[in-house]
Amino acid sequence: DVVLTAKVWKDLVQVNKWVNDTIKPVTDLEHWGVVERWSYPDDGKGDCEDYVLLKRRMLIQAGWPREALLITVVRDNKGEGHAVLTVKTDKGDFVLDNQAEEILLWSETGYRFVKRQSQTSPNVWVALGDPRPAIATAASTR
Repeated sequence: DVVLTAKVWKDLVQVNKWVNDTIKPVTDLEHWGVVERWSYPDDGKGDCEDYVLLKRRMLIQAGWPREALLITVVRDNKGEGHAVLTVKTDKGDFVLDNQAEEILLWSETGYRFVKRQSQTSPNVWVALGDPRPAIATAASTR
């Protein structure tokens, strides 16, 4: 876990803001003509996982430990699949999200956490048993 100092927090905020402000949100279907494709948004366009990949790469290049930067799959407030970057710190797990300017603790996002990268093996996905009760189900929101 990263020790969350004022400088570390400032770096997180800057990376999150820069990527969110710089990358234009487009679906993979609009961008690539396919339903799903994970890629770096080198052309300035991408969807949620592309934002995550860029934020993770920028933080790793700045010296952050890979094992503290975990790609995470959630169900957003509409019940849709969404990717965010979870940052493990000594003050808790924070979420960098292209749908939110503010960086929040995972428990403050309102998302249902599904799975994330393993801290020890980044090619392995770990199922997350989100202990919080579901606020709404897809059927109840129709």
